Amino acid sequence: MPSSPVPSRPPGRASSPTAGRIRKRPEERREEIVDAAAAIALDAGMERITLRAVAERLGVRPGLITHYFPAAEDLVVEAFSRASASERELFFPADERTPIQRLAHFVDHMERGLSAPLARLWLNAQHLSRFVPALDAALQQQDALDRERLSGILADGIASGDFAEVDVETASQRILLAVDGTGSYINSSAELGAVRRGFVADVAEWTLGLEPGALRRALG
Repeated sequence: MPSSPVPSRPPGRASSPTAGRIRKRPEERREEIVDAAAAIALDAGMERITLRAVAERLGVRPGLITHYFPAAEDLVVEAFSRASASERELFFPADERTPIQRLAHFVDHMERGLSAPLARLWLNAQHLSRFVPALDAALQQQDALDRERLSGILADGIASGDFAEVDVETASQRILLAVDGTGSYINSSAELGAVRRGFVADVAEWTLGLEPGALRRALG
């Protein structure tokens, strides 16, 4: 008896439901989710980090986000840490510049408003951390990492003779307090005046025994 012909597959239909879909490794997908949430935090605020918002940004279903982060709070905390870490690399890049040039780069970011997204994020996180202990712990950790990076620049500058002999920990805290002070106005509709814009540079130069304007000149 002749065999029945094998029915042909309708044109354009995939051989399986997953054909053409790239399956990412779990660690890659998780990193992608955290990066997307961090971008939302910087762009719109941490309250805007929802499973649906992250899913829409990545073009996936919300259930996929839930698979990696059953509790949205955990994603918010990781997003804050990721955003803080990525911005830190912009403020304190590892390069061959002198300590005073590296510090000037950091201060210049403050004065030109390039740190505005991060300043808003920190204000946002400080408010929410009152209700989220895990976020408070993340804040303390990121603050310590910022102080460590800045302290390294100051220690190098003292060793090279660029800065006066000062207590590194005290000096770094003073400079970061000046950063926080100017950042507290970041959500104000009023434009920052020259005094506020130059406040971080003034405090840094006074703290480190530099002449006024030394950091601006160091930018070249």
